[in-house]
Amino acid sequence: MPTQLSQRQALLALNALPHVGPVTLRRLMDAFNRDAVAVLSAPRAQLLEVGGIGKKAANTLIDWADRFDLAKEVTQMRRTGTRFFIQEDVKYPELLREIYDPPIGLYWQGEYIVDRPCVAIVGTRRSTVYGRRVAKKIAAELAGLGFCVVSGMASGIDTAAHEGALKVGGKTVAVFGCGLDTIYPPENLDLYQKIVAHGAVVSEFPFGRRADRQTFPMRNRVVAGICQGVVVVESAASGGSMITARFAGEQGRTLMAVPGRIDQASSVGCHQLIRDGAIMVTSVDDILEELRYQRTQFPGEESQLNLGGEDAAQLQVSEAEQAVLDCFAGGEFGLLDDIAERLGKPIAELSGILMSLELKRLIVKRADGRFEAK
Repeated sequence: MPTQLSQRQALLALNALPHVGPVTLRRLMDAFNRDAVAVLSAPRAQLLEVGGIGKKAANTLIDWADRFDLAKEVTQMRRTGTRFFIQEDVKYPELLREIYDPPIGLYWQGEYIVDRPCVAIVGTRRSTVYGRRVAKKIAAELAGLGFCVVSGMASGIDTAAHEGALKVGGKTVAVFGCGLDTIYPPENLDLYQKIVAHGAVVSEFPFGRRADRQTFPMRNRVVAGICQGVVVVESAASGGSMITARFAGEQGRTLMAVPGRIDQASSVGCHQLIRDGAIMVTSVDDILEELRYQRTQFPGEESQLNLGGEDAAQLQVSEAEQAVLDCFAGGEFGLLDDIAERLGKPIAELSGILMSLELKRLIVKRADGRFEAK
């Protein structure tokens, strides 16, 4: 064993060893008073006394230096600007520390450290245009309000969620199901670089670890564990998003889902979650209400939603839209029929105008069916 092995180095080695998963690591750390150096220096007989530790795991721990090149790992971390946060660090996500089987350490790239409420937005890789649009819009609004958007940087919904947060200059964290030296999927290299620059990419897996059927569920528990709530946007009846949803339930997180078309397979999972008690999300206000936040709790942040690109263009209103907005001057509100009569417009035409104004977040439809300017 290397001389003067530190606790952090010992945890780095423990975290990288095969046949030693999160639950096994927790048992080992509990048995050795959270002393990772003691775990790696313990005799075989003492290791075998720990519940759940078999001969394979014991042999791995005894021969750890032959199975993991600590010096090489540290060198690569320095070269790539990667840090390794352990549970005792104040920069380790607070909520993640509270779950049953938190990672003993996280590889971390990016200067951003979680400093605000987090919401996960996850969904299928085989997403529809509707699903990606909704995920991007929700993520942009949440990030603009001051939340951190967390996802897994997979194709489809995950990618849209990260892009939405970045678009408004917000914060986002991508949790990898592999080592941080493997960009998966490869086409997301540019997205990865943007997240590192403006947020953070995180993994509990060492460099060189490839994604597989074991690592993705482990990644999903971290996605849910970091967040106060999880929003599922499009999911089949089974798959990674449903696993994340299950972890959210087990960890006591607020589980939410966006409804979709009843004739599409990508909506089945969300509808199943809603049927089983998940909160139905049709706007960001549903998320804020469920998490008990108000827009005014994030002063100065919401203005980011209207900076540049499409969002600035959306604030442009036509003459017909302005005429409708004028009906709400002075805080007035009214029913569709009343507005139609006042403007002398057909209800069908007016419905389209009102919908456009709602999408631009210039008006809102109240629970009693009346419209009101925001």
